[in-house]
Amino acid sequence: MRKGGELRALTSVRGIAAWFVVLYHIRLSVAGLPAQWVAIFARGYLAVDFFFLLSGFVIWLTWGERLRAGGWAAVPHFLQKRLARIWPLHLFMLAGAVALAVLLAATGRQDPYHYPFAELPLHALLLQNWGFTDHLAWNDPSWSISTEFGAYLLFPLLCFAIDWRRVPTAAILAAVTALFLLLHAVMAGHGAATLGAHIARFGLLRCLIEFAAGTAICALWSRWRDAPALPASLGGLAGAALFACWFGGALPETVAIPPAFAALLLALALTSDRRRNPLEIAPLHYLGEISYATYLGHFLLFVVFKLAFVDDAHAIPPILIGLFLAMVLASSVALYHMVERPAQAWVNALRLPGGREAGLRPPPSPPPGPRSTPC
Repeated sequence: MRKGGELRALTSVRGIAAWFVVLYHIRLSVAGLPAQWVAIFARGYLAVDFFFLLSGFVIWLTWGERLRAGGWAAVPHFLQKRLARIWPLHLFMLAGAVALAVLLAATGRQDPYHYPFAELPLHALLLQNWGFTDHLAWNDPSWSISTEFGAYLLFPLLCFAIDWRRVPTAAILAAVTALFLLLHAVMAGHGAATLGAHIARFGLLRCLIEFAAGTAICALWSRWRDAPALPASLGGLAGAALFACWFGGALPETVAIPPAFAALLLALALTSDRRRNPLEIAPLHYLGEISYATYLGHFLLFVVFKLAFVDDAHAIPPILIGLFLAMVLASSVALYHMVERPAQAWVNALRLPGGREAGLRPPPSPPPGPRSTPC
């Protein structure tokens, strides 16, 4: 159901996906966790692929018509809004990582591999996953924010080059299929058996392709939003593909996951737009609202948590894991309300050269949709 123009179920799913990433990062540290659950959580990194598709969907929904109406004069305002969304919290967490690295160095536990000061400018400028480095460092989840920044820079070009509203449905489906086949061909051709392989090398490509596909999925949603049988059909297709990949091993990730998540995204969007959805309950929706803080904050928090409370990082008692998860939730709330939102408002209030009127008066009134950043 839409509320104030927002597809609320998609926001909730983003929160669930963020917690899947959390469980992915802690799965090998939980003492006594059954092997089947370890195997399930081991695929948690795939939540990022859903985020990339969702981001393309929401950015097209929110900004596609605005940029075409405003032309190039509207691009600076678009980029300001996107940087306001992703950059302040990233810089805050990066500063926390620097403080941690300095503390470790001061106590004789230098870690130049995970905290390479020479690469710090790349991370500060969100360029760290553009092929300039060969591994994840500082705050590992921020690699996807770096690639999202690249997608934002290219989005105006895509927007001005292609108006999906004027493209036949068959051509849109063919374009999405071609994008996914390209991703598979490039990754498999270089020996990458999973979407999470060689992130420093393939992460940017992975984001750009899935982001572009997400914009096309939004166009399909706008055409099919009144088709009554589609959500169940698409959900079944997504479920079958995910099962075949996740549990059966019948299909490689690079083949099964992107189209499965695309079908799932479309099904969720259609359901959210049409009727009451259990995913739209307030607690789940709030998890989605704070999910960017969850995504960027949990990794460093776990590093600090292990240093402070744990002797054996590979066998943490469940009671301590419960404490950590509660700390993730509490820190997500704090980061969202005390850092993310105030900083976002401050950056958005900055006046661009030429004023807000440039290319944006009068703008269309697009639905805001769910927040699009990977968590």
